[in-house]
Amino acid sequence: MKPPSGDRLFVERTLALIKPDAIHKAEEIQDIILRSGFTILQKRRVQLSPEQCSDFYADQYGKLSFASLTAFMSSGPVVALTLARDNAIAHWKSIIGPANITKAREAQPDCLRAIYGTSDLKNALHGSESFHAAVKEIKFMFPNTVIETYPSKEETEEYLNTCVNPVLVRGLTELCKKKPLEPRVWLADWLLRNNPNQPRICESVIEEGEG
Repeated sequence: MKPPSGDRLFVERTLALIKPDAIHKAEEIQDIILRSGFTILQKRRVQLSPEQCSDFYADQYGKLSFASLTAFMSSGPVVALTLARDNAIAHWKSIIGPANITKAREAQPDCLRAIYGTSDLKNALHGSESFHAAVKEIKFMFPNTVIETYPSKEETEEYLNTCVNPVLVRGLTELCKKKPLEPRVWLADWLLRNNPNQPRICESVIEEGEG
């Protein structure tokens, strides 16, 4: 479905893992993923070592469940998937449900963890918690992936205030002075001629020196 004119569709990526306890349901889960509006950009079946699992879950180091988690995740193959769609991170987290299997079954019985998970440890699926986590985890599972990061609100405002607004104010000021018949065309031409990111070409007469 094409978005309405003027709207922009932001495609986001997230990492999904089908864990060892649900690997036998991998194709079934992938069908659900596709029916939920995701595109599978990358797919990899891999057997992680305990050391790799420790690196992947480094943010959980020190928790009582850390040793059990790394042992379980290295006990069999996993399927790593890079998923894409608008608001992918939140959508995937909603579909898989809470990590706590009891909460998943009580609050969201139709979520994937409630359907395929059997315990808090063996809860079938993993999803990235945030944009930064998704970038880190996708690069971990797919090392050659290049992900362009979005500028922060502060960086965007600084760029607009520094590079865009001053030029636009000058152009609009000139527009008010000139009052052209086609103001949009005139302003577009003016902005092209006065683009601060393009070199200015100055015409000059080069006189040949006397030989």
